[in-house]
Amino acid sequence: MLELRVGPVAHGGHCVARDGDGGRVVFVRHALPGELVRAVVTDDPGGAFCRADAVAVLEASPDRVEPACPWAGPGGCGGCDFQHTDHATQRALKTTVLREQLERLGAGAAVVATADLAAVEVEELPGGPLGWRTRVRLAVDDDGVPGLRAHRSHDVCEIGDCPLVPAGALPPVLERRFRPDSELDVTVVGDGAARVGSGATVHAADRTWELSAGTFWQVHPALPDTLASVVRDWAGAPTGGVAWDLYGGVGLLGSVLADQVGESGTVLVVESAASAVADGASALADLPQVQFVRGRAEREISRLGPDPDVVVTDPPRAGLGKAAVRDLAARAPQRIVHIACDPAALARDLSLFAAAGYRTAALRAFDAFPMTHHMEAAALLEPIPR
Repeated sequence: MLELRVGPVAHGGHCVARDGDGGRVVFVRHALPGELVRAVVTDDPGGAFCRADAVAVLEASPDRVEPACPWAGPGGCGGCDFQHTDHATQRALKTTVLREQLERLGAGAAVVATADLAAVEVEELPGGPLGWRTRVRLAVDDDGVPGLRAHRSHDVCEIGDCPLVPAGALPPVLERRFRPDSELDVTVVGDGAARVGSGATVHAADRTWELSAGTFWQVHPALPDTLASVVRDWAGAPTGGVAWDLYGGVGLLGSVLADQVGESGTVLVVESAASAVADGASALADLPQVQFVRGRAEREISRLGPDPDVVVTDPPRAGLGKAAVRDLAARAPQRIVHIACDPAALARDLSLFAAAGYRTAALRAFDAFPMTHHMEAAALLEPIPR
């Protein structure tokens, strides 16, 4: 058992403390900056740091609240990181993390002007911190009981509900028994019912998509329209121009680009998942300017033609990476709208773009995953004037 004075929040849903004066770093979950806690070590790799859970709070932060979920504490479900603080404080903690990652990994002013970075905040989305999650993956234990994984573990935590899911939707699924050691994709459909392995009808950007089971769609109901609005405001694809939607899924953002380029233009949506390509091509069949290219976007960048006027990128959590940024910059688009779900990956990619001749002209971030440490961000990149 450790007694720790908790320091600043860090990327990953924990805070940083030190075991004694100048001692090794302890990453503490279920704590808040400034608190004095007793903590139990949960993972000790034997190096310069270890991980711990705060199991008793000796001096509490004024921002501490009673968790909305009884399964979210130490040793319980690992899905949430910030159940123990209010929603405004959660956003403030995420803002701190975002700025820190941009300053440390993104080379600071080389990526975003200091004044602009100081103004960046993680914005609230409509709907509040609970009941927003429309998709959830459950794990099934050896006895066929569904639940959620413990933090950094394959252990299944048996739960009675999840307050992030719309009220009343999940308990009927949790009462059932399934094949042991399996996983379940659960979708909350329009009538509020939860269905296992089911597709869904979704609406965003003034369009409707019929999604097959397993086709990706954002879990926060307000995020698709929010991202569509950002692309609409920033992309500025010219009439008759060429636009790319890389890692485009079902073409949500490609549909916005299609409105901008018109029928005389071209939008290429590049996506590797077959179900997403099929669902997107069906939903956007009335837009002749949209073409779906099935493939891994990072491999297709150098093959696509002609050169784009505007590019939208929405890569996986690891980000674009050095090769993709290099190849994309070589195609010389006038604007890139880059979307990221991990602030560290965002910072690295923005730094790579800066080295490749692109400045970050605008940056926004959204609290698309309340109660967790995750966020969604979007950056507008433009060529550095010469």
